[in-house]
Amino acid sequence: MSPLPLFKESKIAVLGSGFAGLASAALLAKAGHDVTIYEKNTQIGGRARHYKENGFMFDMGPSWYWMPDVFENYFKLFKKDVQDFYELKKLDPGFTVIFSGGESMDIPAGFDELCSLFESIEKGSATRLKKFLDEAAYKYKVGIQDLVFQPGHSITEFISWRIVKDVAKLQVFSSFSKHARKYFSDPRLLSLIEFPVLFLGAMPKDTPALYSLMNYAGLKQGTFYPMGGFGKIIEAFEKIAIEQGVKIKTQFPIEGFSYHQKKIISVHNNATEYKTDLVVASADYHHVEQDLLKKEFRMYDESYWEQRTFAPSSLIFYLGINKKINKLNHHNLFFDEDFAPHAEEIYKTKEWPKKPLFYVCCPSKTDPSVAPENHENLFLLMPIAAGLVDSPDNTAYYFNLMMKRIENYVGESIAPHVIYKKHFSVNEFKNDYNAYKGNAYGLANTLFQTAIFKPKMRNNKLQNLFFTGQLTVPGPGVPPSIISGQVVSKEVLKYLKNN
Repeated sequence: MSPLPLFKESKIAVLGSGFAGLASAALLAKAGHDVTIYEKNTQIGGRARHYKENGFMFDMGPSWYWMPDVFENYFKLFKKDVQDFYELKKLDPGFTVIFSGGESMDIPAGFDELCSLFESIEKGSATRLKKFLDEAAYKYKVGIQDLVFQPGHSITEFISWRIVKDVAKLQVFSSFSKHARKYFSDPRLLSLIEFPVLFLGAMPKDTPALYSLMNYAGLKQGTFYPMGGFGKIIEAFEKIAIEQGVKIKTQFPIEGFSYHQKKIISVHNNATEYKTDLVVASADYHHVEQDLLKKEFRMYDESYWEQRTFAPSSLIFYLGINKKINKLNHHNLFFDEDFAPHAEEIYKTKEWPKKPLFYVCCPSKTDPSVAPENHENLFLLMPIAAGLVDSPDNTAYYFNLMMKRIENYVGESIAPHVIYKKHFSVNEFKNDYNAYKGNAYGLANTLFQTAIFKPKMRNNKLQNLFFTGQLTVPGPGVPPSIISGQVVSKEVLKYLKNN
């Protein structure tokens, strides 16, 4: 006879199947619980979904593979390695930045080559880059090992932690913009240093210098690509979850809850109840609170969300091109217009940009499986303010604007060779992900939206409702979402142990 388990098995409902939902579900099932993921869409993966059309395979969202140690550490929890699921290739150049006048800067994978590049642009900057990245490496080590694994319940989590001792080194209260300008003055180098903040965070002047840890990830660790696309990572997370016993229901939107004595006792779909002992919501936080919960159980009202600073939404185009394009690399950042006005239009004036910066991904440069032979797969992304109203005329205008600037840079026509085109923007983020104001990345990384200042991971009015994903700790991006799933699983297991 097998020994009795040391715990009571609980039924757990996980809402949403992005990285945070899949990670939390797998870990909770690994601990012996009965876990079901409820996904509203036909396909799992959340923003990291992919689709195939006309011989092309498009990643719909994430395309930058940074912080490889986060992926590796997650797989190790299940005694797996990255290579068990996909081939990881380091890109060289990691990415290319295009400036006005057609000038471009390839960011090499090798650090010595990177230092030489900086020195060629600004005398003395190689030495300053080493110091800047040494500081960023310390922030990365402390941040990834300690800070991001705190659930953000209260300041007491950090009392015994080295942030108290080394708060000056971590620069939690310093401006990213001012910090960068202590080291570099050339506008091209500053654009390179600040771009992760614009695309994933907030105005550089409003972002803590702590987030230079992103520069360590991108410039020192390097930029990678999973052969086959980001869908391969979702497949890996799905396989692990299923191996642990997780059940996944797609096309299964949850429409509400039933309650008893300050607990959720069931989730509803099409007037059918599914009993549960606990809910982990990796769906949009605002949607769960405002659309699914009764008013008396909400922790935040509409005015709270209205006052938050959101990271950008995006206007995205998925393009199939029936020829090769010689001058593009895998990742291409079009910074051929001024950085500051576009940032202001995203975060301050919240209007459609006049002269936008944008990003072009051409994964077929690395991966022949994502496009037919002698074709290119293009992903165009322009960051925009969350909450903007889109229209067909607007979409056409920005498509033509971006296409002309790409064509001017590569010196050849592309638009006549587009044989497949699909766009995704604010409305689609709302419809597909219930994303508040159509946001793409969650909350901006401002000081008062970091750690304990983010929406709480646990509802304080219902004992058994927990949140995970980019709108709670640690924040936006794929690695933080993976970590968020790990953190919430620990919090859930603590709760179940004591109840």
